[in-house]
Amino acid sequence: MNEIATPASADVNAGDPSPRPAPDLGEFLASHGGPFFELQVQLKLLQKHTLRVGSRAALFVSLAWGVPFLLGLPRSFSLDHGQGAYLADLGVWAKFFFGIGAFILAEQQVEKGLKAKLSQLLSAPIVAPGSIPAAAAIVSSALRQRDSRGAELICLALAVVASILSYLNLHTVGASSWAVEHLQEGNRISLAGWWSICFSLPLFVFLFLRGIWRHFVWARMLRKVAKLDLRLVATHPDGKGGLAFLGQYPNAYAMFVFGMSCAIAAAVAKYSHHEDLSAATLSVVMSGWLAIVIGFFAYPLSAFTPPLHRLKEQGLAFLGAQATQFHRSAERKAIGRNVFSDSTPEPDTELSDPGKHYDAMRKLSTILVSRAAVVPVAAAALIPFAVVGASVLPYKEVMSVLKKLLLL
Repeated sequence: MNEIATPASADVNAGDPSPRPAPDLGEFLASHGGPFFELQVQLKLLQKHTLRVGSRAALFVSLAWGVPFLLGLPRSFSLDHGQGAYLADLGVWAKFFFGIGAFILAEQQVEKGLKAKLSQLLSAPIVAPGSIPAAAAIVSSALRQRDSRGAELICLALAVVASILSYLNLHTVGASSWAVEHLQEGNRISLAGWWSICFSLPLFVFLFLRGIWRHFVWARMLRKVAKLDLRLVATHPDGKGGLAFLGQYPNAYAMFVFGMSCAIAAAVAKYSHHEDLSAATLSVVMSGWLAIVIGFFAYPLSAFTPPLHRLKEQGLAFLGAQATQFHRSAERKAIGRNVFSDSTPEPDTELSDPGKHYDAMRKLSTILVSRAAVVPVAAAALIPFAVVGASVLPYKEVMSVLKKLLLL
């Protein structure tokens, strides 16, 4: 990560026994830092200048999904869902194969996407030069949160809790599967089951929670930046004061959302094996999940609504007054006097017609989230559910639900 020393950074780090220079604001690396990252560096799974997401995804998927498969041989080759076969368990595929793989692959996509959005805030510049020291302090705080050992310890602790719950659940199931053998004297967990409890599931939960935490850090940083002095322009062609590019940042999380959605969709698939899944139920589930996903990303972006609203309100008032002056002057030039006038003389104005600017101001959107901006991440959220739905419902019904939600 490129770092620079500035006078402002010295103020920010005053009192720190081992201060580090403030980071280049365009170099916020969302997937770097933290104990887990440093552990992978020590194990040479990645380097500080390259995340090696492809090789790491293959390694973690091999350990989380491949090892239980090997431990369960030769029974692992069975495809009999009724016998709890490994290859027929959608939860295994969703969490240990697609989920873990997607979380690792997402790191590069997320880091590149967020870095580009933050850089654009400065290169425009959207953040006023006078607010750059404050912005540097905000980014420094975000980097400390990103690197927090406490946060990752909490993620690890919750992953352990998930493993304990899985262990307890396997002792209560009433049928044998690849993970457990149901016996009259009590359930016995298989080697594959033990591996999934001790490694596969904790890894999935840890990567998921770690990704959520780092998005929270980004969200908190954005909400703080929104309170700085911003150089917004109501007549910007993007229709959002020059901030439309920020509304596209959720697409950087498309792969991460896909991993989450696979796990949720697998749970829906498990439900559909016990209860009839109707198109209406599928539509409700997909709509609810999409709302959660959009809300997850709308939270940090909502902080920019107040400044955009002020921009629109003040701009309309100013341009409205300017339009009155311009058109009254034009009226006097055309007919010699104003139709509505008083004894107080009014000077002719040389202002240009503000009509086009007024129309652009009136059309200014104060909400950065839009359907068109988040289609990729919305598709990533819904496709796993569509696949599950297509396994029990007519293809046309499922596609109809999918298209309606994507075109809302």
